[in-house]
Amino acid sequence: MPLPPPPPPGHIATWPDRGSLLADRSRALQSLRGGGLGLGRLVLLWLTGLLALFGWVMLCMPLLWLGSGDVMGFVLGPVCALLGLAALVPAVIIVVRGARSDRRVRELTEAWIELDEERQSVRALRAPGLSLAWLLLSLVPCVGGLWISFGGTHAANDRYEAVLALGAGTLLWVTGLLGIAKANGHRQWVLRTLESSTPLGNSRTNSPVD
Repeated sequence: MPLPPPPPPGHIATWPDRGSLLADRSRALQSLRGGGLGLGRLVLLWLTGLLALFGWVMLCMPLLWLGSGDVMGFVLGPVCALLGLAALVPAVIIVVRGARSDRRVRELTEAWIELDEERQSVRALRAPGLSLAWLLLSLVPCVGGLWISFGGTHAANDRYEAVLALGAGTLLWVTGLLGIAKANGHRQWVLRTLESSTPLGNSRTNSPVD
């Protein structure tokens, strides 16, 4: 979902009245809330984790084949390794771009908040339901990752299976941890913004021209 543009600079920002300013401000803040904490971002995080998990499995397949002495491993091993890298690299890029997008969302949100002293739209940014959904749903891959890391490593028949289980569990655990950190970071940021922001009043709202 595309982010709203930043508010225009003070020397050219004109609204016919305060109601128009507040309407544009409210729409921008709602869009920014969805762009930062929407469930679509959570689904993207899970898909990124699955992509990284697929990449790790592909990277480990040559090790499993080499350990078993299977001749096919010498043929398919390089192919699996390339597929693994082709999945892991985009997953890392998506995570980095997501962090940059979150930073941009916060910058735009703070810019729109400063337009007026009205606080009802700002309080809506807390989004306790979305934050709780992120927190609870992120616990699933966290718990699953820990179980795979410890349980899978303990049940592994050789060191190659242990490496596979440990890496897969770690990736799932990190995926859930990123979601938990995002939910907690959003809450802390909103509370800090509500407490420290200094409203600029109606300095950007011009009276209608007769």
